[in-house]
Amino acid sequence: MRLTRVLLLLPVLASVPQSASAQSFFEELFGIGRAAKPPVPPRGVPGTPVAPPPGAPGEAPPPVAETPRAPPVPRQPVVLKAPSEDNVMGQELLLNGLTGSLKLEKSGAGTTARITLPGTKISQPVETCKVPLNGGSPVAVSSEGRPEGVARFEIAGGECPLRFEILDGAVLVKPLAGAVCTFAAADCATTPTGLWGPAAASLIPRAGEFEGARGGADRAVRENYKLMSQRLRGQDLRPVVTEQAAFSSDREQLCRTYAREGAHGFCNLRFTEARALALATRLGVTVSTATPSASAAAPPRPRRKPPVEGMNPDAGGSPFVEP
Repeated sequence: MRLTRVLLLLPVLASVPQSASAQSFFEELFGIGRAAKPPVPPRGVPGTPVAPPPGAPGEAPPPVAETPRAPPVPRQPVVLKAPSEDNVMGQELLLNGLTGSLKLEKSGAGTTARITLPGTKISQPVETCKVPLNGGSPVAVSSEGRPEGVARFEIAGGECPLRFEILDGAVLVKPLAGAVCTFAAADCATTPTGLWGPAAASLIPRAGEFEGARGGADRAVRENYKLMSQRLRGQDLRPVVTEQAAFSSDREQLCRTYAREGAHGFCNLRFTEARALALATRLGVTVSTATPSASAAAPPRPRRKPPVEGMNPDAGGSPFVEP
């Protein structure tokens, strides 16, 4: 077949005067030579900008992805002002802002506590009960200094040994011997653990204040923990890591029962501040006390309206500033 095609094309080739043309014709016919080469893409149209290849002269190198760096370790602890014990003296505080009664008072050179513990009846757990310690009379409490940055008092003996840690406008109460104090004669089992503070109605107007302070308290906890983890090693660091890992869950468990906590955040703030002070104390900082201020239960101060500039239509268009 190929020979037949060649014989048929001989008259055509005879009309081609140059041998180079015949050679080109055969290359195109049988797919050899230039015909076997891939087609060259057309050049760009004059005047059309062509993107330079990567790495061309004058072109900025592509940005290199930055490797994330570990947050820097603070040089010094973040120290918050510790509340003075005087800020809660004489105030009646409620467990979770709801029930019971706790009042710390100065008595000469010492301190006393009047406390009524809420609980449930032993014989009828669905019914509530209350037990006043020492028959409602003041109970002497001993000062234990500031081992965790905040003032600490204790009732070491009696029917229900307790520990009081003084926060700003509140007292964190922890039993010293078991979580439940049982009073058989009163048929009452009480669980005094929790934050004793003001009722929710007095805290909600200050929700903005508590929210603003929460950011600083959280930062103090993070920075102090980072600094402590940098300084400690091995067995000394392990309990601190364990405490920090449990910090958020402990705070949630303590504060979820405080009255309307989601509306004001008072319990979360005070618990976070106490943690920051405890870490700073362990870092060797001598915590100073804040100047006693108004209690957390005090009503908020009225806000002054900002001055409004404009034109007073009743004064002939003269400018005025609202006081």
